[in-house]
Amino acid sequence: MLNLKPFQLSLINALTLIAFGGYGYIQSESPSATALIPVIIGILLIAMNKGVKNENKIIAHIAVTLTLLIILGLIMPLLGSLQRSDTAATIRVILMIATSVIAMVGFIKSFIAARRS
Repeated sequence: MLNLKPFQLSLINALTLIAFGGYGYIQSESPSATALIPVIIGILLIAMNKGVKNENKIIAHIAVTLTLLIILGLIMPLLGSLQRSDTAATIRVILMIATSVIAMVGFIKSFIAARRS
């Protein structure tokens, strides 16, 4: 498995949120402004990426909070896509959740390592 740093995982997550969130919004028959929330969070995560890379604790904690919020926020869209039997939307949302969870695990491991040292 690749040993990526938290800022790299967060960047991958941000790009995934922007790409899949934006695509989901564009391809929707009735797009809602709330569908752009992953895109906005992705943009915010990219804006904070340098601070996360430089191990700025405040910025890293904000990035973790946004990552947690997007994980929780994507639960309803996942349930909605499952209810509609929309396979493409389900895959998009699962990928966004997966990259967010992976980024969250990377942050937690980093925080634990920093605490130990």
